[in-house]
Amino acid sequence: MPSDYSEYELLSVEVDRRVAIATIAAPPMNVMTLPLFLELLRFGTQVGDDPAVGVVVLRSADPDFFIAHFDVEAILEFPIEGEAKRNANNAFHQMCERFRTMEKVTLAQVEGRVGGGGCELIQAFDMRFGVVDRTRINQMEVPLGILPGGGGTQRLPRLVGRGRALEIILGGEDIDARTAEAWGLLNRALPADEIAGFVAKLARRIASFPTEAVRLAKRAVDCAAMPLKEGLIEEAFLFDTLLRTGDAQQNMRRFMECGGQTRAAELEVAELAGKLGERRGRGA
Repeated sequence: MPSDYSEYELLSVEVDRRVAIATIAAPPMNVMTLPLFLELLRFGTQVGDDPAVGVVVLRSADPDFFIAHFDVEAILEFPIEGEAKRNANNAFHQMCERFRTMEKVTLAQVEGRVGGGGCELIQAFDMRFGVVDRTRINQMEVPLGILPGGGGTQRLPRLVGRGRALEIILGGEDIDARTAEAWGLLNRALPADEIAGFVAKLARRIASFPTEAVRLAKRAVDCAAMPLKEGLIEEAFLFDTLLRTGDAQQNMRRFMECGGQTRAAELEVAELAGKLGERRGRGA
């Protein structure tokens, strides 16, 4: 039974060919208010559990703002009585982790400005894409007297390195798309008229491949956080696990039938891989 995504007010969700595209529309500038946060939290749980979805794309209906930042008025209402205590049950962290750890591929299509908690959210996504001369990325907490509390101090150094993370966090200045791409914060910076088509094509391509291969490949990449020896052991285990699936056996045979390991086919192996996904989608 397909999952029903019709009850969201600040998100519109479309599912087609195993790709769920969620579009944020929270005027006037997509500030992450508590209602938007709760919808993103609920959506992450719902889409993560939806067997009909293999890839998730998050984008904005506003060309100027992806998510401006978390609602400062809401932060001013946070309780401050007593001493600060360590807490392993941070709801914002849990929301971001849901997008990072779900057994789907998550893509952030960032066509405008993203800052604060919005920037921390996209850092948890598997891939991020921006627009040349339009995407601006900002962690603006330190100028307010606070710090990125939604994962930014932990995810940014893992993405761009300690020095660049400190420049972003302590400087509080905009990072343009080209710089973000060069630093590894964005996968690619694309022209405005190309980003939607590129992201959609990539999402559909990934969604067309064997589900277990996509799921376990993502898990294997996440094992890079382990010591190398342990990560290699896990990679070998996941490889052997996939080797025993029907999809793997069938697609490897299809590869050979389509000309795999011939000179002509190997010169265009990426196109050949795409054809395997297309044939699988048609049940061929």
